[in-house]
Amino acid sequence: YMDRLFCDLNKLSNRFSEVSVHLTTIPVADVTLIDSQLEERMQYAQDISSMVLALRRKVALKVRQPLNRIMIPILDTTFEHQLDAVKDLVLTEVNVKELEYIREGAGVLVKKIKANFKTLGPKYGKLMKAIADAVAGMNQEDIATLERVGCYSVSINGESIALSPEDVEITSEDIPGWLVASEGKLTVALDINVTPELRMEGIAREFINRIQNLRKESNFDVTDKINLTIQRHPAINEAIELHAGYIGTQTLAVNVQLIEKCNENTAKQVEIDEEIVTFIAIEKAL
Repeated sequence: YMDRLFCDLNKLSNRFSEVSVHLTTIPVADVTLIDSQLEERMQYAQDISSMVLALRRKVALKVRQPLNRIMIPILDTTFEHQLDAVKDLVLTEVNVKELEYIREGAGVLVKKIKANFKTLGPKYGKLMKAIADAVAGMNQEDIATLERVGCYSVSINGESIALSPEDVEITSEDIPGWLVASEGKLTVALDINVTPELRMEGIAREFINRIQNLRKESNFDVTDKINLTIQRHPAINEAIELHAGYIGTQTLAVNVQLIEKCNENTAKQVEIDEEIVTFIAIEKAL
Protein backbone atom coordinates (compact mmCIF):
# COMPACT_ATOMS: atom_id res chain seq x y z
CA TYR A 1 0.00 0.00 0.00
CA MET A 2 2.76 2.45 0.95
CA ASP A 3 4.61 1.74 -2.28
CA ARG A 4 1.46 2.41 -4.30
CA LEU A 5 0.90 5.64 -2.38
CA PHE A 6 4.51 6.70 -2.98
CA CYS A 7 4.28 6.00 -6.72
CA ASP A 8 0.94 7.79 -7.12
CA LEU A 9 2.18 10.89 -5.29
CA ASN A 10 5.50 10.88 -7.08
CA LYS A 11 3.73 10.93 -10.45
CA LEU A 12 2.39 14.32 -9.45
CA SER A 13 5.38 15.77 -7.60
CA ASN A 14 8.28 14.15 -9.48
CA ARG A 15 10.43 14.64 -6.37
CA PHE A 16 12.13 11.25 -6.61
CA SER A 17 13.86 9.48 -9.48
CA GLU A 18 13.41 6.09 -7.76
CA VAL A 19 10.58 3.93 -9.05
CA SER A 20 9.76 2.48 -5.61
CA VAL A 21 9.69 3.73 -2.03
CA HIS A 22 11.85 0.72 -1.14
CA LEU A 23 14.69 2.12 -3.24
CA THR A 24 14.77 5.50 -1.52
CA THR A 25 16.86 6.42 1.52
CA ILE A 26 15.27 7.17 4.84
CA PRO A 27 15.00 10.98 5.13
CA VAL A 28 17.06 12.83 7.73
CA ALA A 29 14.95 14.64 10.29
CA ASP A 30 15.00 18.43 10.11
CA VAL A 31 15.34 19.37 13.78
CA THR A 32 14.52 23.00 12.98
CA LEU A 33 10.94 21.89 12.33
CA ILE A 34 10.51 20.45 15.83
CA ASP A 35 8.01 22.55 17.80
CA SER A 36 9.20 22.17 21.38
CA GLN A 37 6.34 24.32 22.72
CA LEU A 38 3.79 22.08 21.04
CA GLU A 39 5.50 18.98 22.41
CA GLU A 40 5.51 20.46 25.91
CA ARG A 41 1.85 21.38 25.97
CA MET A 42 0.83 18.01 24.51
CA GLN A 43 2.86 16.34 27.26
CA TYR A 44 0.94 18.43 29.80
CA ALA A 45 -2.32 17.31 28.19
CA GLN A 46 -1.31 13.65 28.34
CA ASP A 47 -0.01 13.81 31.91
CA ILE A 48 -3.01 15.71 33.29
CA SER A 49 -5.47 13.43 31.48
CA SER A 50 -3.70 10.34 32.85
CA MET A 51 -3.76 11.74 36.39
CA VAL A 52 -7.47 12.59 36.24
CA LEU A 53 -8.36 9.19 34.78
CA ALA A 54 -6.35 7.51 37.54
CA LEU A 55 -8.29 9.51 40.15
CA ARG A 56 -11.54 8.42 38.51
CA ARG A 57 -10.49 4.77 38.73
CA LYS A 58 -9.60 5.24 42.38
CA VAL A 59 -13.26 5.88 43.23
CA ALA A 60 -14.80 3.82 40.36
CA LEU A 61 -16.18 6.83 38.46
CA LYS A 62 -16.65 5.85 34.83
CA VAL A 63 -15.41 8.26 32.17
CA ARG A 64 -18.94 8.51 30.78
CA GLN A 65 -20.00 10.09 34.09
CA PRO A 66 -19.49 13.88 33.71
CA LEU A 67 -17.83 15.74 36.58
CA ASN A 68 -17.79 19.45 37.34
CA ARG A 69 -14.25 20.69 37.90
CA ILE A 70 -10.53 20.15 37.86
CA MET A 71 -8.25 22.51 39.78
CA ILE A 72 -4.59 22.92 38.83
CA PRO A 73 -2.05 25.18 40.61
CA ILE A 74 -0.39 27.59 38.18
CA LEU A 75 3.40 27.58 38.43
CA ASP A 76 4.07 30.55 36.12
CA THR A 77 2.58 32.46 33.19
CA THR A 78 4.24 30.21 30.61
CA PHE A 79 2.68 27.14 32.19
CA GLU A 80 -0.70 28.88 32.20
CA HIS A 81 -0.46 29.79 28.50
CA GLN A 82 0.60 26.25 27.59
CA LEU A 83 -2.26 24.78 29.60
CA ASP A 84 -4.76 27.22 28.08
CA ALA A 85 -3.85 25.91 24.62
CA VAL A 86 -4.83 22.32 25.50
CA LYS A 87 -7.50 22.95 28.13
CA ASP A 88 -10.45 21.98 25.91
CA LEU A 89 -8.64 18.84 24.79
CA VAL A 90 -8.07 17.76 28.40
CA LEU A 91 -11.66 18.47 29.46
CA THR A 92 -13.04 16.48 26.54
CA GLU A 93 -10.69 13.56 27.19
CA VAL A 94 -11.60 13.22 30.88
CA ASN A 95 -15.27 14.35 30.60
CA VAL A 96 -15.03 17.25 33.04
CA LYS A 97 -16.82 20.54 32.48
CA GLU A 98 -14.40 23.16 33.85
CA LEU A 99 -10.69 23.61 34.54
CA GLU A 100 -9.93 26.13 37.26
CA TYR A 101 -6.49 27.63 37.90
CA ILE A 102 -5.25 28.03 41.45
CA ARG A 103 -3.02 31.04 41.95
CA GLU A 104 -0.07 30.96 44.32
CA GLY A 105 -1.11 31.76 47.86
CA ALA A 106 -4.76 30.79 47.32
CA GLY A 107 -4.41 28.26 50.14
CA VAL A 108 -6.76 25.76 48.51
CA LEU A 109 -4.27 22.90 48.29
CA VAL A 110 -2.06 21.97 51.22
CA LYS A 111 1.14 20.16 50.31
CA LYS A 112 3.42 17.99 52.41
CA ILE A 113 7.12 17.48 51.78
CA LYS A 114 9.74 15.04 52.99
CA ALA A 115 13.32 14.23 52.05
CA ASN A 116 14.02 11.55 49.46
CA PHE A 117 16.66 9.46 51.19
CA LYS A 118 17.46 7.51 48.01
CA THR A 119 18.91 10.57 46.29
CA LEU A 120 20.12 12.61 49.25
CA GLY A 121 21.71 9.77 51.26
CA PRO A 122 24.52 8.92 48.80
CA LYS A 123 25.34 12.61 48.32
CA TYR A 124 25.30 13.93 51.86
CA GLY A 125 25.69 10.94 54.21
CA LYS A 126 26.03 12.26 57.78
CA LEU A 127 24.20 15.47 56.95
CA MET A 128 21.15 13.48 55.95
CA LYS A 129 19.22 13.82 59.24
CA ALA A 130 19.76 17.58 59.39
CA ILE A 131 18.70 17.95 55.75
CA ALA A 132 15.58 15.85 56.39
CA ASP A 133 14.68 18.10 59.34
CA ALA A 134 15.19 21.22 57.19
CA VAL A 135 13.00 19.77 54.42
CA ALA A 136 10.28 18.88 56.91
CA GLY A 137 10.33 22.49 58.10
CA MET A 138 9.64 23.96 54.66
CA ASN A 139 6.38 25.91 54.46
CA GLN A 140 3.90 26.13 51.57
CA GLU A 141 5.72 29.09 50.01
CA ASP A 142 9.05 27.23 50.14
CA ILE A 143 7.48 24.18 48.48
CA ALA A 144 5.95 26.38 45.77
CA THR A 145 9.35 27.97 45.11
CA LEU A 146 11.00 24.57 44.73
CA GLU A 147 8.30 23.44 42.29
CA ARG A 148 8.37 26.67 40.30
CA VAL A 149 12.12 27.31 40.15
CA GLY A 150 13.29 23.71 40.32
CA CYS A 151 15.77 24.46 43.12
CA TYR A 152 15.69 25.46 46.79
CA SER A 153 18.64 26.04 49.14
CA VAL A 154 18.80 25.09 52.80
CA SER A 155 21.63 25.91 55.18
CA ILE A 156 23.06 22.97 57.11
CA ASN A 157 25.89 23.68 59.57
CA GLY A 158 26.85 26.75 57.55
CA GLU A 159 26.85 24.79 54.29
CA SER A 160 24.37 25.64 51.55
CA ILE A 161 22.60 22.56 50.20
CA ALA A 162 20.77 22.97 46.88
CA LEU A 163 17.69 20.78 46.73
CA SER A 164 16.15 19.69 43.43
CA PRO A 165 12.66 18.21 42.92
CA GLU A 166 14.24 14.73 42.79
CA ASP A 167 15.62 15.21 46.32
CA VAL A 168 12.17 15.46 47.91
CA GLU A 169 8.79 13.79 47.85
CA ILE A 170 5.85 16.18 47.62
CA THR A 171 2.27 15.06 48.19
CA SER A 172 -1.01 16.96 48.42
CA GLU A 173 -3.70 16.52 51.03
CA ASP A 174 -7.13 15.59 49.71
CA ILE A 175 -9.81 18.28 50.07
CA PRO A 176 -13.25 17.11 51.29
CA GLY A 177 -15.16 16.07 48.16
CA TRP A 178 -12.01 16.17 46.01
CA LEU A 179 -9.18 13.84 45.12
CA VAL A 180 -5.67 15.19 44.62
CA ALA A 181 -2.74 13.74 42.69
CA SER A 182 0.80 15.04 42.13
CA GLU A 183 3.35 13.99 39.55
CA GLY A 184 6.56 15.98 39.20
CA LYS A 185 5.63 19.64 39.17
CA LEU A 186 2.02 18.90 38.19
CA THR A 187 -0.76 18.78 40.77
CA VAL A 188 -4.38 18.03 39.89
CA ALA A 189 -7.45 18.22 42.12
CA LEU A 190 -10.63 16.53 40.86
CA ASP A 191 -14.10 17.37 42.16
CA ILE A 192 -15.72 13.94 42.62
CA ASN A 193 -19.10 15.22 43.79
CA VAL A 194 -21.78 13.84 41.45
CA THR A 195 -24.79 16.14 41.60
CA PRO A 196 -28.26 14.88 40.56
CA GLU A 197 -27.86 16.83 37.29
CA LEU A 198 -24.50 15.21 36.55
CA ARG A 199 -25.89 11.82 37.49
CA MET A 200 -28.71 12.19 34.96
CA GLU A 201 -26.32 13.29 32.24
CA GLY A 202 -24.16 10.26 33.04
CA ILE A 203 -27.17 7.96 32.68
CA ALA A 204 -27.95 9.52 29.28
CA ARG A 205 -24.36 8.90 28.12
CA GLU A 206 -24.56 5.29 29.28
CA PHE A 207 -27.75 4.81 27.28
CA ILE A 208 -26.12 6.31 24.20
CA ASN A 209 -23.32 3.75 24.51
CA ARG A 210 -25.78 0.84 24.82
CA ILE A 211 -27.89 2.09 21.89
CA GLN A 212 -24.83 2.46 19.66
CA ASN A 213 -23.84 -1.10 20.52
CA LEU A 214 -27.34 -2.31 19.59
CA ARG A 215 -27.10 -0.45 16.28
CA LYS A 216 -23.88 -2.33 15.47
CA GLU A 217 -25.31 -5.68 16.55
CA SER A 218 -28.32 -5.01 14.30
CA ASN A 219 -26.03 -4.20 11.35
CA PHE A 220 -27.53 -0.75 10.88
CA ASP A 221 -25.67 1.69 8.65
CA VAL A 222 -24.17 4.68 10.44
CA THR A 223 -26.67 6.91 8.62
CA ASP A 224 -29.78 4.84 9.43
CA LYS A 225 -32.31 6.73 11.53
CA ILE A 226 -34.12 4.78 14.21
CA ASN A 227 -37.14 4.75 16.46
CA LEU A 228 -36.09 4.16 20.06
CA THR A 229 -38.21 2.69 22.82
CA ILE A 230 -36.99 2.41 26.43
CA GLN A 231 -38.76 0.57 29.24
CA ARG A 232 -39.42 2.77 32.23
CA HIS A 233 -37.33 2.40 35.37
CA PRO A 234 -37.55 4.75 38.39
CA ALA A 235 -33.80 5.45 38.26
CA ILE A 236 -33.73 6.51 34.60
CA ASN A 237 -37.05 8.11 33.70
CA GLU A 238 -36.15 11.70 34.56
CA ALA A 239 -32.74 11.43 32.88
CA ILE A 240 -34.26 10.08 29.63
CA GLU A 241 -36.95 12.75 29.54
CA LEU A 242 -34.47 15.54 30.25
CA HIS A 243 -31.86 14.37 27.72
CA ALA A 244 -34.11 12.83 25.05
CA GLY A 245 -32.97 15.38 22.46
CA TYR A 246 -29.29 14.70 23.18
CA ILE A 247 -29.80 10.94 23.05
CA GLY A 248 -31.68 11.27 19.77
CA THR A 249 -28.98 13.44 18.21
CA GLN A 250 -26.18 11.08 19.19
CA THR A 251 -27.94 7.89 18.09
CA LEU A 252 -29.96 9.22 15.10
CA ALA A 253 -33.19 8.42 16.93
CA VAL A 254 -36.05 10.45 15.42
CA ASN A 255 -38.33 9.28 18.19
CA VAL A 256 -37.34 8.57 21.81
CA GLN A 257 -40.16 7.04 23.80
CA LEU A 258 -40.47 5.79 27.37
CA ILE A 259 -43.06 3.03 27.81
CA GLU A 260 -44.20 0.91 30.72
CA LYS A 261 -43.10 -2.41 29.22
CA CYS A 262 -41.16 -3.39 26.09
CA ASN A 263 -41.87 -6.51 24.10
CA GLU A 264 -39.15 -8.77 25.43
CA ASN A 265 -39.10 -10.76 22.19
CA THR A 266 -37.87 -7.75 20.22
CA ALA A 267 -36.22 -5.66 22.97
CA LYS A 268 -32.76 -6.16 24.43
CA GLN A 269 -31.97 -6.16 28.13
CA VAL A 270 -29.32 -3.58 29.05
CA GLU A 271 -27.49 -2.94 32.29
CA ILE A 272 -26.62 0.67 33.02
CA ASP A 273 -25.04 -0.23 36.34
CA GLU A 274 -25.50 -2.95 38.94
CA GLU A 275 -28.77 -1.41 40.14
CA ILE A 276 -30.27 -0.31 36.82
CA VAL A 277 -31.43 -2.96 34.34
CA THR A 278 -34.06 -2.25 31.69
CA PHE A 279 -35.02 -3.02 28.08
CA ILE A 280 -34.36 -1.12 24.85
CA ALA A 281 -35.93 -1.67 21.45
CA ILE A 282 -34.70 -0.06 18.23
CA GLU A 283 -36.05 -0.22 14.70
CA LYS A 284 -35.26 1.59 11.49
CA ALA A 285 -37.33 4.69 11.00
CA LEU A 286 -39.39 4.72 7.82
